[in-house]
Amino acid sequence: MRGVTTAPPAAQQSFVEQGGIEAIPLARRHGSPWQLLATWTAPNLEFATIYVGIIAVAFFGLGFPQAMLALVIGNALGALTHGLLSAWGPRDGVAQMVLGRVAFGTRGNILPAGLNTVMAGLGWFATNSVSGAFALATLTGMPIWLALVVIVVVQVGVAVIGHDFVQRFERYAAVVLGIVFLLAAVAALVNGHLGAGSNGGPAGLTAGFGGFTVALSAAFGYAAGWNPYAADYTRYLPPTTSPVRIGLAAGLGNFVSCTVLMAAGAAAATAVGFGEGNPTDLFTSGAVMPAVIGKLTLLAIFFGAISANALNIYSGAMSFLAVGIRIPLALRRAIVAGAFGVLGFVIALIASTDPKNSYENFLLVIAYWIAPWLGVVLADRYYRRGTRIAAFLADDARYRNPAGVIAMVVAIVLSIWLFANQTIYTGVLVAPTERISGGFVTDYGVGDLTPLVGFVLAVVLYFALVPVFKPLRGAALPAGGYEEPAHVDASEA
Repeated sequence: MRGVTTAPPAAQQSFVEQGGIEAIPLARRHGSPWQLLATWTAPNLEFATIYVGIIAVAFFGLGFPQAMLALVIGNALGALTHGLLSAWGPRDGVAQMVLGRVAFGTRGNILPAGLNTVMAGLGWFATNSVSGAFALATLTGMPIWLALVVIVVVQVGVAVIGHDFVQRFERYAAVVLGIVFLLAAVAALVNGHLGAGSNGGPAGLTAGFGGFTVALSAAFGYAAGWNPYAADYTRYLPPTTSPVRIGLAAGLGNFVSCTVLMAAGAAAATAVGFGEGNPTDLFTSGAVMPAVIGKLTLLAIFFGAISANALNIYSGAMSFLAVGIRIPLALRRAIVAGAFGVLGFVIALIASTDPKNSYENFLLVIAYWIAPWLGVVLADRYYRRGTRIAAFLADDARYRNPAGVIAMVVAIVLSIWLFANQTIYTGVLVAPTERISGGFVTDYGVGDLTPLVGFVLAVVLYFALVPVFKPLRGAALPAGGYEEPAHVDASEA
């Protein structure tokens, strides 16, 4: 070890958060666990959340009651794991993908950190930018490409400034957006046909069990999509902060906001037919809500995309640096965040031509890799309960844990090969059960069990491989439970 990790002295006075993924020293720890209620409520107050409810009814064929059951279960599972992971941040003061070095090894962690870089900094960024741009285009009449430019510039600016500004932005956004979206949700529930299916049709006529599991997987993919960021926003909290309060605040913020907005989307889909066209325009139409609430909702969708992408860009940059790439600049995190904005704009522009299929496929792909990743990190944490892990976090530790990498890769490959249900690929155990008519799925068969199978496989494989590779466990934790990691960032002096 080359000494205790510290951030540059100027970082405390700088307007833009300096440094990269180095551990946060005790002198800079601050905040309350209850701030996480806003941190994880605000980014879900956006149209992407609503769209999960819409596709459950409009495209997966569920009626409102069946859709809500699937969405609640998916959200609950994603929020539960989010709370667990959030509670890990204060002990070592490092980002979630840095903590992943323990479960996967220093080099093996490149796989999940790289995946999250692409999914968060580019995938989620593009997805949310599209919905925000659609709302702004509907509200102002400007072309989509110009609306994308506007929203990208604003959200990149928030993320570049850094952690404390992001947390403050989310706090105010949670209140303002919460009021507007609550009005929109009430209007959608009042005007929806809650005992019916898409556009007032029969409830769940073509969905069956398969449509239910696809919707559940999509909801889990959305709620758990925040899991790889969890510790990023708790690493500044003092190590003595109650993990129970952290878990409750983060989990509840995630669950309640997701469930309310997905309910609004599902209800809207029973009142309006969502096919071709601008989905934000259809959601805010007169058939779903009064004109005044519709205009306010469009404005909220625009700002909600900024709220979500502030976290996506920030955490995407953290994941990029967790790969171990050396950028010897004080503002390396901010520079990476800005670069993601440019790339994300291009991807968003392409995705805006087919929002329905782009979003549906992306939601399921998120769950495909996050579920096995979760299985490995949770199993590894149980394996190391009560032990020191700081020595395994250093970028020069040369620590290896093949059990984690093998378990994750095998679980991903097998679960996708057998159970994936995508427009571009259908698993071998799914394809024989599906029925297609006129180019559209009319019966999803067994649906999409990929996340469930992937998670279980990863846990079983990890515990089976531990006796084979015997990864180091570390010594017992000190009495206070705190240990400050050293040389976590590859660019540290």
